[in-house]
Amino acid sequence: MTGASVVPVLVSPAAAFVVRRWLAARGAERERDRRTAAVIGLCAAVAGELRAGQQPDRALLATGVPGLGEDGAAVSAAARYGGDVPRALRTAARLPGAEGLTGMAACWQVAVQGGAGLAAGLERIAAGLRARRDQREELRAQLAGPRVTALMLALLPVAGLLMGGALGADPLRVLLHTPAGWGCLVIGGLLEWAGVAWTAGIVAAAGEERGAR
Repeated sequence: MTGASVVPVLVSPAAAFVVRRWLAARGAERERDRRTAAVIGLCAAVAGELRAGQQPDRALLATGVPGLGEDGAAVSAAARYGGDVPRALRTAARLPGAEGLTGMAACWQVAVQGGAGLAAGLERIAAGLRARRDQREELRAQLAGPRVTALMLALLPVAGLLMGGALGADPLRVLLHTPAGWGCLVIGGLLEWAGVAWTAGIVAAAGEERGAR
């Protein structure tokens, strides 16, 4: 019944766009988490090398700067050839999830100029980043229930169509091949979008409120 209707042809690009946006957002979130873990590991590893007696540049070269791509390679190059390591760290900190490198750059600059303890500063940064990461993961776990509820509500119309088809009502023929069905489809689609957006807004607002505490 869907083959003779233009509605699926019109809806498919929009659906594909939404799915691509969702997948891109999920991928960006995973990449951000990966960089955050890399920064935590970097701070802890460099602090360990410093505790073992290494000089700052040598400690950074011993651990490397994994997980930050070309910006990480620039940090290693600055340490290897006597460049501006704090500047390279601040440049790498612009990457989503690598913001903790700003604190590392500040500690590095103070240690080089004033002889302050770099290892202790890096350990505090690593501990702070771990605490923030744990808080973010706990928040995600708390919001998992509302997100699942929103998804179930969004899928209810599909369940209704399947139930109607099972009862022999043929709802797809009505929706796709009659003016009244087109009207219901448009109005229902708008209401569905409004409901999902409203629920997503509530979840996002709750996440921002809890994250700010």
